[in-house]
Amino acid sequence: MLLQPQHSHSPLTKRVVFVLALVSGVTVANLYYNQPLLAQIVHTFHATAQQGGILSMCTQIGYAIGLFFFVPLGDMKERRRLILILLIVVALFLVGIATAQNMAWMDAASLAVGVTSIAPQLLIPLAAQLAAPHERGKVIGSVMSGLLIGILLARTASGWIGGDFGWRTMYWIAALMMVILSVLLRLLLPQTFPEQTVTYRELFVSVGRLIREQPTLRETSLLGATLFGGFSLFWTTLTFFIEQAPYHYGSQIAGLFGLVGVVGAVAARFAGRLADRMPAQILSGFALTTVLLSFLCFWIFGYHLVGLILGIVLLDLGTQAGHILNQSRIFNLLPEARNRLNMVYMVAYFLGGSISSAIGSFVWTAWRWNGVCAFGCVLVATGFSVWGTYRVKSLNAASANDESST
Repeated sequence: MLLQPQHSHSPLTKRVVFVLALVSGVTVANLYYNQPLLAQIVHTFHATAQQGGILSMCTQIGYAIGLFFFVPLGDMKERRRLILILLIVVALFLVGIATAQNMAWMDAASLAVGVTSIAPQLLIPLAAQLAAPHERGKVIGSVMSGLLIGILLARTASGWIGGDFGWRTMYWIAALMMVILSVLLRLLLPQTFPEQTVTYRELFVSVGRLIREQPTLRETSLLGATLFGGFSLFWTTLTFFIEQAPYHYGSQIAGLFGLVGVVGAVAARFAGRLADRMPAQILSGFALTTVLLSFLCFWIFGYHLVGLILGIVLLDLGTQAGHILNQSRIFNLLPEARNRLNMVYMVAYFLGGSISSAIGSFVWTAWRWNGVCAFGCVLVATGFSVWGTYRVKSLNAASANDESST
C-alpha cells in the first residue's frame, strides 16, 4: 500500500549542481578505468583479448545489476545516506581490484565495483526532483555533462597513471577518491526524502506496470541500449586497434583519446536545453544520425589519426546527446516514480553496453576493425528502426485523436 508523500525540497543552487556533477563523474569513472588498461591487464595475467572483453563486460553487467536492485530504493529511502553507504562499499571493492592475483579475481571484483558504482543514477533523479520544471532539462544536462566528462577523463587518467605507475595504482587512487567524495557529500548534500513511501515489493511490482503502460519508457530504453552499445563497442576495442599498425600506441595514448571525446560531451549538454524548447523525440533522430556518421568515419578514415579523432567527437556527441534527451523524456513522465523509470532505462542502457563489449571482443578477434565498424552500424540501424517505429505509432495515434475529436 502506498503511504502519504514526504517532501523535503532544498534549493538547487549552483553549488549543489556542481557537487552532483562532480560526484557523478568521479563515481561513474570506476566503470571505465579498465578500458585503456585492458591490454596491460591482459599481459599481466597472460590472458587473451576475449578475456579482456569479458572483464569490460563484467563492470557493466554489475552496473545493470546494481541499477536493478539499488536505484529503486531512491523512491523509498533517504538518498544521501544510501549514496554514502554505496561510496564506502565501492571503495572496498576497488581495493579488491588493486590486489587481484588472476583474471577470475579481476572479473569478480569488477562485477562488484559495477554493482556498487550506481550513485550517479540516484543523483540524477534527485537533480530532476529539486529542479524547477522549466529548468529540468538544463539541470539534467549539467549533471549529465559532469557524468559524461567523468566517463571520458577516466580513460585519460587511467591511461596516464597506468602507463607511468602500473594499472594497480589507478585503483588504489580510485578507492581513495570514493572515501573523499563520501566526506564531501556528507558535508554539502542536503537530506532528500522520496516523494512517496512504498515498500520494496511494491516498487518492483510497479516497475512491470511502468514498462507496460509507458511507451516512451520502452522506446527510450531500446534507443539507449543501441546508442550505448555502439559507444562501448568502440571504447572496448580501441585499445587493441591502436596497439597495431599504423599507430602502435600504448595505454597512455589510448587514454588521451578520452580528452577528444570531452568536446562531444560538453557540446551534448546543450541537448538538455534544447529538450526544454523542442520535441526531444525528434532530436533523438539527429543523435542517431551523428553516431552512424561516427562509425562510417571510423570505417573509412579510421587508419588516419584525423579521421579517428573526428569519429570520436561524433560518437561522443551523438551518444551523450541521445542519453540526455532520453532522460529528459522519462523524467517528465511520473515525478513520483523517477528512480524506477531511471532504473528501467539504465538497466537496458548498460545491458546494451555490456553485451556489445563482449561481442565486440569476439568481432575484433574474427574480423578486426572492419568487423567492429560494421557491427557498430548494425547497432545504430537497430536504433533507427526503433525510433522510426515509435514515430509512426505516434503519428497514427495523433491522427486517430484528431478524427475522434471532429
